[in-house]
Amino acid sequence: MPNIEILDQQTIDKIAAGEVIERPASVVKELVENAIDARATAITVEIKEGGISFIRITDNGWGIPKEQVPLAFLRHSTSKIRSVEDLLTVSSLGFRGEALSSIAAVSQVELITKTAEGISGVRYVIEGGKEKILEEIGAPDGTTFLVRNLFYNTPARRKFLKTSQTEAGYIGDLMERLAMSHPEISFKFINNNQVKLHTSGNSNLKEIIYHIYGRDIATNLLEIQGENEFFSVHGFIGKPLISRGNRNYENYFINGRYVKSKLIAKSIEEGYKSFVMQHKYPFTVFHISINGQLLDVNVHPTKMELRFSNGDVVYHFLEKLIRDTINQSELVYQVTLEKERETRAREEQERREFLKKEQHAPEPFEVKRLESIKASIQKERESQVRPQNNQVAEESTYAVKREPLKPEDAMPLANFERNAEGLPKQEVLQTTEGLQKQAVLQQTESLPKQEIPQETKPIQDKNVIQEAAEQPKETFAQQVVKNPVQEDMRKLLDIESKKDHRIIGQLFETYWLIEFDDHLYIIDQHAAHEKVLYERTMKSLANKEFTSQTIYPPVLLTLNMQEEELLKKYMDYFKKLGFEIEPFGGKEYSVTALPGNLFGLDGKQLMVEILDSLASFHGNEKPDMITEKIASMSCKAAVKGNQKLSMAEIERLIDELLTLDNPYHCPHGRPTIISMSKYELEKKFKRVL
Repeated sequence: MPNIEILDQQTIDKIAAGEVIERPASVVKELVENAIDARATAITVEIKEGGISFIRITDNGWGIPKEQVPLAFLRHSTSKIRSVEDLLTVSSLGFRGEALSSIAAVSQVELITKTAEGISGVRYVIEGGKEKILEEIGAPDGTTFLVRNLFYNTPARRKFLKTSQTEAGYIGDLMERLAMSHPEISFKFINNNQVKLHTSGNSNLKEIIYHIYGRDIATNLLEIQGENEFFSVHGFIGKPLISRGNRNYENYFINGRYVKSKLIAKSIEEGYKSFVMQHKYPFTVFHISINGQLLDVNVHPTKMELRFSNGDVVYHFLEKLIRDTINQSELVYQVTLEKERETRAREEQERREFLKKEQHAPEPFEVKRLESIKASIQKERESQVRPQNNQVAEESTYAVKREPLKPEDAMPLANFERNAEGLPKQEVLQTTEGLQKQAVLQQTESLPKQEIPQETKPIQDKNVIQEAAEQPKETFAQQVVKNPVQEDMRKLLDIESKKDHRIIGQLFETYWLIEFDDHLYIIDQHAAHEKVLYERTMKSLANKEFTSQTIYPPVLLTLNMQEEELLKKYMDYFKKLGFEIEPFGGKEYSVTALPGNLFGLDGKQLMVEILDSLASFHGNEKPDMITEKIASMSCKAAVKGNQKLSMAEIERLIDELLTLDNPYHCPHGRPTIISMSKYELEKKFKRVL
């Protein structure tokens, strides 16, 4: 029998490293989060060979005092908390004190750091957990980590890494999420000497979304904003048309931290229910600011999971906020005739030009270049802008005020001021010094002149995101950010708009063509009627107004054991909807009545399909989920495609669509209406270029 012994420190460190450092992306995550906690406004990440052989992370944050550098690499050493009580109010991204120790245990680490008060910097080298060098060195303010040869002393771990391209992809995904989680920080990501991502740090979340996800998504965003007594939400969600086949596009950040939460994911998907098709997932990028006492972030070593003390409140508030935001918008699918490859080619060309320009932008430590460019911009602005009444828009969406924070201050990084609604009309717009410093990072040494509007009008549309400084020649990305799809256009399905509808006729005996406000609208008669019947059924259920229609002779069902168990289990729900079902002896059941709106259908086939659909339930479903499932079968009574309708019938269908909460999607999430603009048609016929 083996003896019980205490492991040596080196083995303990390597075991601990296995929990925190899974791959190069884990190293980048931990070190960038440290830079964010150090109040850096600019962070550069450079990797080679997927981060396996080389990682460099540079920031302009606080730096580390010389006497604390060796201490920082010990296990459970941290500046973020002091006692167990602090875990209840932790607001920093890191707090466990395991990252530097774990990284140093499995790689060769070089640290160069300097505080603003220090005369010189410090260079510290540690390899495999063993200190090699500690010396003074000339260095700029901030911190630079050089991590080489990850897992060089644990070959078993190294052989399980993916290819360099795959590992670089993981880091690229991480950097994109970090950029979205902190739009007030300038992030630069370099892979094998090529700039892959560079954000300006001007707090414009929508601009970051455009550069990461492209035009199609950036032009189909809805701004989401709301708060209650416990937390606040702000950011963007995608219209249902940009749904995807997996949850990779569901981005949400809690107090500036990117996390994965089953509760948040469920509330998002419930909010989009009936707006997207089954097995499709929405696009979201939003921030949740919540009191740290209501969270438990000490769940997992990677801090990717957390728990809420008031999960039900979070779930219901977020689900309702998302649903209300979607319902406030016109959700007709816009059809464009431009070829998809042409759109992608244009976006890729602009992205290459943007990144080429950013190739020689200053690094966070290049203080002289930063200051010279900043002075040049300031001089141009002073010559162009004439302040009125010497007023400054201190509390505006355009200039996020970042005051210096002390290390002991604990404030969630996601709490930004967003009070653009009350901006006075004649108030002059000026950026703060912090915003100037961040915006300058995206400029080259030969900068175009920038202009600032002398008069700022109140914002009429929450989706319109304006920049603090405008260049004379805007890129296509800036146009997308400033001018989203016309949200102020009249809605087709509005009582006041109905008098201006011009019904052209029926196409293929399935689709109805309607002209309205320089748009051609196409309505799928089957999907539209499905939605009308579904909402009518659900409304009758809520009001307990169901009617049954007796059928004679009754329909006899012969059920197997599983089907019979399902029928008995959900019998009450069938009765609420208007079904009348009685045992007929043995395995047979008699259906003597159907809901009034389903009369005329094949009762036997209908019951079999309903029971088959209920077989997918696992027993923990809520009552409304079951009734919705049964009610969705009402689409069986909808008019079909290739069925000719009269003008009076389609007018009646449109009238009923006007009364629905969500007339734009059928119960299965398919669109009921699409549209095409007059401009798109004229472009196709070369009437406009």
